[in-house]
Amino acid sequence: MTPATNDPLDFLNNSQPGVPSGPHTDLIQVLLYEIIRVKELITYYDSIPNGGGQLGSSILNELVSEAYNSLVNYDTVLMKKYYDLLLNCD
Repeated sequence: MTPATNDPLDFLNNSQPGVPSGPHTDLIQVLLYEIIRVKELITYYDSIPNGGGQLGSSILNELVSEAYNSLVNYDTVLMKKYYDLLLNCD
């Protein structure tokens, strides 16, 4: 098997932080970026002592799960919806 010449996840390997941009950036790439970013937020919420972040963590987990399902099903309407929702998570 030969390596792909245009790796859709190549932006994850770049050393530049931030949202990927450029002429080849598409909805799938930016949604994957947001999923990864929100997963980092989930670990933050999980680290809050005395279960103080459990509600936030469970809500974000549900959003990430649904966003991932939209990718798996290649539902572009849902991908856009979950991209917008994840974009505003903090």
